[in-house]
Amino acid sequence: MKIVSTNIGERRVIDWKGELVTTGSFKFAVDKPIFLDNNNVKGDEISDRESHGGTLQAIYGYSIKHYDFFKPAYPGLDWQFGMFGENLTMDDLDETTIHSGDTFKVGEAILEATVQRNPCYKLGIRFNDMKIVKHFWNTTFCGVYFKVLQTGNVKVGDAFIQIKSCPENPTIAELYSAKRIEKGA
Repeated sequence: MKIVSTNIGERRVIDWKGELVTTGSFKFAVDKPIFLDNNNVKGDEISDRESHGGTLQAIYGYSIKHYDFFKPAYPGLDWQFGMFGENLTMDDLDETTIHSGDTFKVGEAILEATVQRNPCYKLGIRFNDMKIVKHFWNTTFCGVYFKVLQTGNVKVGDAFIQIKSCPENPTIAELYSAKRIEKGA
């Protein structure tokens, strides 16, 4: 796996159904290294700290291959990296092969895969179409949250080098499927 885009977002206030909603989900590619800190990416807005950020969800990675799956269903969008709210767009991230606890060296940082991303209505706001939330739930293309074990800069082209494997733990896709069943999605 390699990083193809590093993405950060600023705080935005959106009018959604007559209510003002604060979000950091509008992330866009940056052309410089980003610093992966213990609880988030330095300079990246996280508005909902209950669902994003923190130790177990400090960094969100998503696969460029998943973009190809979703693009035909949303042809009117201006497709850019960061659309799914990810900090790291990667060339070949596969939730069915990454286990919770798997650890990777990337750039100056060391990251541990922790949990899946569960979609919420803010993804629908980003896509300007709430159908994306159900569409997202009906795949295993959830992306991976990472815990930062060693802080540091990462940049486009940096490879994820696996330094620890935890095949005894569930895959990220298995965690996601279990959550989907639990939520009845």
